[in-house]
Amino acid sequence: MTDWREMSAGDLGRAIGTGEIDPVDLTATYLDAIREHDAGHLIYARTTEARALAEAEAASARARAGHRLSPLDGVPISWKDLFDTAGTATEAGSRLLEGRVPHADAEVLRRATLQGLVCLGKTHMTELAFSGLGVNPMTATPPNVNDPALAPGGSSSGAAASVAFGLAAAGIGSDTGGSVRIPAAWNDLVGLKTTSGRLPLTGVVPLCESFDTVGPLCRTVEDAALLLAAMDGSRPADLRGATLRGARFLIMETVALADCREAPLSAFENAVARLQNAGAAVETGTAPELAEAHGLAGLLFTTEAYGTWAERIEAEPDRMFEPVRERFRLGKRFSGAEYVAGWRRLRELRAFWNARTAGYDAVLTPTSPILPPDRERLLSDPDYFAAENLLGLRNTRIGNLMGLCGLTLPTGIPSCGITLLAPPMAEERLLRLGAAAEAALA
Repeated sequence: MTDWREMSAGDLGRAIGTGEIDPVDLTATYLDAIREHDAGHLIYARTTEARALAEAEAASARARAGHRLSPLDGVPISWKDLFDTAGTATEAGSRLLEGRVPHADAEVLRRATLQGLVCLGKTHMTELAFSGLGVNPMTATPPNVNDPALAPGGSSSGAAASVAFGLAAAGIGSDTGGSVRIPAAWNDLVGLKTTSGRLPLTGVVPLCESFDTVGPLCRTVEDAALLLAAMDGSRPADLRGATLRGARFLIMETVALADCREAPLSAFENAVARLQNAGAAVETGTAPELAEAHGLAGLLFTTEAYGTWAERIEAEPDRMFEPVRERFRLGKRFSGAEYVAGWRRLRELRAFWNARTAGYDAVLTPTSPILPPDRERLLSDPDYFAAENLLGLRNTRIGNLMGLCGLTLPTGIPSCGITLLAPPMAEERLLRLGAAAEAALA
């Protein structure tokens, strides 16, 4: 018998539709696995068992009546612990928010529930989502599926682990500078960064609302398309007949390939060759505006993050892991005038980028230029933490700074992903390209 916990969300949905799987049995299987897994408590901050079983019962009744709400009706998924859940604590991985219980679901969770998805619970994450490494000594650090001694990637660390270890059919995370794509890549998953503004942030604990986005971590590109549609209230992207023949890709040499370590670079080059063998045309290019935009990142991210959280942080600074706390405090260095000028310049740089890349279907980069670092050293060496965090997030930040949507795919080399970046609000086109690329990389 096929292990349900190894199936994609799309395949589970189809099996529910044909009556092969009952949503109640499926949900119970996941809840039992979470309880019994050695690292279940390191992956889930808390489960929502009563809610999940009630939602599964309703999905089961709909399936028997032939009135399913969506292709994923009855499929159980996890939610990062910054999405509000009515009556259940939502603490964003931070002791600063300990005991915070919202009265309503986040809008994206509400929409997904209306499409019949089952909420298994809330997954652990980096404190207030401000690190791409995924280590959190204040609450919990989820394991990396390839090596528990390594960082899981963050900030959606538990979201990735819940899928990689078979404790959810998919996970919903957030991405401000790479927080969906890094943990997806380091755990050999698909991760979709949506365009800022594509999905609502109502009921999502903020980091930098100007950059915050919501996106799925999952097993397949089809799953990413189905989950986006469930949260967006739209039709899923049509992936039938997706091909790379005639596709034009640009490898961005500026920033993205500098200091890229051997394994991620080799995996990227091998993946690009397979895309070319499948019919894609690939060119290389540079973009000086990208280097300038990266120079603005510290100003823009830390100023907004500290402005959002300064009062809470400074009231109880000892309740935070020092490297994350000090990263927030970098925002104190900048003035309001500098912040406004920085955003004005970034909008100009985005226009240069859009013009430069307009003739291409997507830009290709290694998802991260590094492999997952040693988690114990990250906890004991603040300089190592800062350096690895900045380098790990460098490539994913391209998508956030330029206002793009992005999709990371596994390359077949453990913890090495390849990212396709597409223009704003072009998720459906990106997902079609991603489906074709997924087939070429299989």
